[in-house]
Amino acid sequence: MTADSLSINLTHHFLIAMPSLEDETFAKSVVYVCEHSERGAMGLVINKPSDLSMEGLFEKVDLPLHRQDLMNAPVLQGGPVHTERGFVLHDALWSHEVEQAGDVVAPLAQETAQPSVPEVQAAADTENDFAQEQATEAAQEAAALSAVSDKESVYASTMTIPGGLEMTTSKDVLEALSIGAGPKRVLISLGYSAWGEGQLESELAENSWLTVGADMAVIFDTPVEQRYARAMKLLGLEPWMLSNEVGHS
Repeated sequence: MTADSLSINLTHHFLIAMPSLEDETFAKSVVYVCEHSERGAMGLVINKPSDLSMEGLFEKVDLPLHRQDLMNAPVLQGGPVHTERGFVLHDALWSHEVEQAGDVVAPLAQETAQPSVPEVQAAADTENDFAQEQATEAAQEAAALSAVSDKESVYASTMTIPGGLEMTTSKDVLEALSIGAGPKRVLISLGYSAWGEGQLESELAENSWLTVGADMAVIFDTPVEQRYARAMKLLGLEPWMLSNEVGHS
């Protein structure tokens, strides 16, 4: 790995799959990079819907959903890692802002321990043990991945992303949405995408990905099926302009 590759930081960027990337998970995908450092990278695919709606997900975790704007939104396939667990990408929500606004999610933020989003297919009789185990794992992952921030998030297990977003794995964000509160803009995925040290840099050198600064409108305001083309347009490109024969520039 070169010194230049070590200086690349694609946090809060999109990875746009080139046609040559034929992996089933990542073909024609757009990945939002939540963190990128010399240790590796982590992100969420934002344009691969699952068969589950948000309303259906909330039913599976025994919560009502009182956010009409989210009822029919798809739950996405965020990547091949921990596909049984939910990852919530949303606008940053700081505890002091919630207190000032008197937001109804404030009591949720005061709870000392929150389980992570439970496994969708967990049996009822093992749910408590599973939730405790996943809470510990989620906290460890968040501690390892989170950027240091002077502000305190409302939610128990959250990664702060430069650019105004957070990625939360604790159930408190679902509880806030359940009662009609929570962040205004929300994307939920099952699973995430990860690259080890130097792996993403190698894929970039192989022309597997195009990169561009992330646009919130693509994530939250664009229909899922249009996100690949819209991300391309950020580079002034159309999907038809690319071919499998594109090589190194």
